[in-house]
Amino acid sequence: MVQLNLTLTLEEQPFVLSLENEDGLLTTIDASPAIGGKQKGLRPMELLAGALAGCMSIDVLSILKKQRIEVTTYAVKVEAKRSEGVPAKFEAIELQFIVDENVPLEKVENAVKLSHEKYCSVSASIDPGIRVTTLVKHP
Repeated sequence: MVQLNLTLTLEEQPFVLSLENEDGLLTTIDASPAIGGKQKGLRPMELLAGALAGCMSIDVLSILKKQRIEVTTYAVKVEAKRSEGVPAKFEAIELQFIVDENVPLEKVENAVKLSHEKYCSVSASIDPGIRVTTLVKHP
């Protein structure tokens, strides 16, 4: 079993938090302004959706590199829909993978599918009731 150790520290009232990993890397987290957040960091749900995009991207780029496909332009746009009420959980997340023109879309589509269904730890960890869809396109 792999152990993950993080430390979350209150940096500023009411909700500005610092998340630090064992390597000393930091991320700032804050709440929505609607409940007193100061817009000084990403919100937890943004981090969760971003973690999915980041995890899948590491897989996708790694797969393409192994296939000797050079990627110079790469982005993922994330559109997530949340339910009303508390908790306002994710109902759907759409990931749009955008790669430069010289990268064959079918290769990226295959890498995205492998990541989502087999390799991405974040994908494997999120609630299966969340509808995750993907789209691959050129700019």
